[in-house]
Amino acid sequence: MFYTYILYSESTDSFYKGSTQDIIERLRRHNGKFEKATQFGTPWILVWFIEKPTKGEAQILEYKLKNLSRKRTCDFMLKYNDGVGGPDELLLIKQLLGC
Repeated sequence: MFYTYILYSESTDSFYKGSTQDIIERLRRHNGKFEKATQFGTPWILVWFIEKPTKGEAQILEYKLKNLSRKRTCDFMLKYNDGVGGPDELLLIKQLLGC
């Protein structure tokens, strides 16, 4: 299985969207500052993810998510809230929207 995911950084108040085959290792790499794109936002919180059967499907969704504005990203996660990491993450998303 492959995953498409959304991370949130409180320190930079920003989202990062990506895809991977090993979501736990990928989150470790982001928080370990091994990834140039996310090295300044640590710690990153996994707020949303979904499993996809193929790498291609995971990447297609990743590219679509990367084109969403902040509001549309939050709206997307609330609409597909079965992928939200947990109740704390759901509350965070709602707070980011001002709900």
